[in-house]
Order: sequence, then C-alpha cells, then structure tokens
Amino acid sequence: MAFAKEFKEFAFKGNLIDMAVGVVVGGVFGTITKSFVDDLINPLIGLMLGKVDFSNTFVLLKAGDKAPAPYSTVKAAQEAGATVLTYGNFINAMVNFLIVSFAVFLVVKVVNKARNAPAAPAEPTAQEKLLVEIRDLLARKG
Repeated sequence: MAFAKEFKEFAFKGNLIDMAVGVVVGGVFGTITKSFVDDLINPLIGLMLGKVDFSNTFVLLKAGDKAPAPYSTVKAAQEAGATVLTYGNFINAMVNFLIVSFAVFLVVKVVNKARNAPAAPAEPTAQEKLLVEIRDLLARKG
C-alpha cells in the first residue's frame, strides 16, 4: 500500500507532469534540431567541402545480391542488399548532438544564473528603523 501512496504523491505533485512536458518539448526540440542539421548545416558544410551530401556518404563492405556495385546512394545500396557503413549518418548525428548539448548547456546556465541571483534586500523592520534613528541621534549629540 505504501508503494501506491508514494506513486500517487509522485504523480500528483507535479513531477510526472513536469517530466511529461519535458519529454514532449524534448521530442519537438529534437525534430527541429534534426531539421536544422539536415536542411541547413549539412548542405553548407557539404558546399564548402565540394558538394558532399553527408546522408549519402558510405563505405561499401560487401556488394548486394540483388544488384551489382557501384551504388550512388545509401538507399540504393541497402535495397540491393549491400552491407555498408553509413558514416555520413554518424556525422549528422554528431552535429545534431553537439547542437542539442550546446542548447541544453545554455538553458542550464540561464536557470543556474536565475537560481543564484541575489535576493532583494529585506525591508527593515520597525525595530531596526528605530535603532537606526537612535544611532543617528546619538551620533549627532556625541
């Protein structure tokens, strides 16, 4: 029974909802980042390196049974049953990872800065105000 109570507290104190929101936002962010890498970054890198399309860069390990080599695309090689190392997809994934980690780093940095911001000074109490007035009076007389 304690397990059910503990789960109920977990689910309804906001932890589960916060986690669900994080997963949804993370999924959308991942989709946007993938598009950013695939559609914007990689074409620019490919253009600088001589029109290389990373999504179609691969090493043929073994020709396929259905069609002979050479293959112009990864898809053609895979459809022919060839064994390939698609290192271009790995490069895409690494660029994607670097962008996502940098974005998470920036978010964590902002959150930590907001958490560690100095608190506003507390308003002095009536007693503290009175003590300051007494100190000022004594300083003028002495």
